[in-house]
Amino acid sequence: MSAATDPFTPFAEDPFVHPALFYADEEEYLAGIVPFVREGIEAGEPAAVAVPAENLRLIRDALGGAAGAVRFLDMREAGRNPGRIIPGVLRAFADAQPRGTRVRIVGEPIWAGRSPTEYPACVQHEALINAAFQGRTATILCPYDLERLDPQVIADAHATHPTVVQGGSGRERLSGTYAPSDVVARYNEPLPPVPDAVAFRFDVGSLAVTRHLATDEAVRLGLAPARAEDLALVTAELTTNSVVHGGGSGALRVWAENGHVLCEVRDKGRLTDPLAGRRPASRDQRGGRGLLVVNLVADLVRVHTGPEGTTVRCWFARRPRG
Repeated sequence: MSAATDPFTPFAEDPFVHPALFYADEEEYLAGIVPFVREGIEAGEPAAVAVPAENLRLIRDALGGAAGAVRFLDMREAGRNPGRIIPGVLRAFADAQPRGTRVRIVGEPIWAGRSPTEYPACVQHEALINAAFQGRTATILCPYDLERLDPQVIADAHATHPTVVQGGSGRERLSGTYAPSDVVARYNEPLPPVPDAVAFRFDVGSLAVTRHLATDEAVRLGLAPARAEDLALVTAELTTNSVVHGGGSGALRVWAENGHVLCEVRDKGRLTDPLAGRRPASRDQRGGRGLLVVNLVADLVRVHTGPEGTTVRCWFARRPRG
């Protein structure tokens, strides 16, 4: 891909700023975040903080009276599917502000406890922020816990952020290994083999039947009725995409694994847009919402695409959280 067409190549003097904050303890965490948020408030910049709930409490308490000017979101819920964060958290907040207004957002999508299954989607999300916000007046600060995160996670953070801030010092420097397109490609990895699963072949004439069969199997495997309806919606969107864009047919599998019901659709199409499913839909947009709906509904979405086709795998928790 040439630099002229690479969505990760920034515009000259790009107004978008995307630093990683590396912190070793609670003191460094707050020293890096609280002044960042206060400066935004004082400058009249709308501010949002999307971090895990336990960290929300720390930041809210440290801000004191200024906390009333901040939008707070629990990233464990709002961002449990990393593919949802750009359209459902970051862009949702930024797009609600007056056009041209700079926004400040603290976004912590990777924390100790994120599973190895979730992590590839998390790091791809961090890389794709740069393309999703290219040319926009926004600053998104992403904290990383040096003590509890794996060294590979920290190395990846250097590759997905143009600039980094060390230890709450406030001193920002360029990352020497910034390469977000490389990260997206590296984590476009084949998904683990599927265990014994109910499989359906489908084409344009069997979409409705396939959706019903998949939903019935999900309920049999213990998925709550409301979530089974969500799985039906996801199945409908993915199988329709396969028929329209993936060669006219595909394969659907449904199975249970580690407290979740999973559905997976494979077809012969190749996904070429790295931001597919991560752009908010405009009010007058017709079509093109399928993968966005999937990201907004599922608890986790992983995608692998290549010359032989595309696989989209979605997770639904069998029991409600909390």
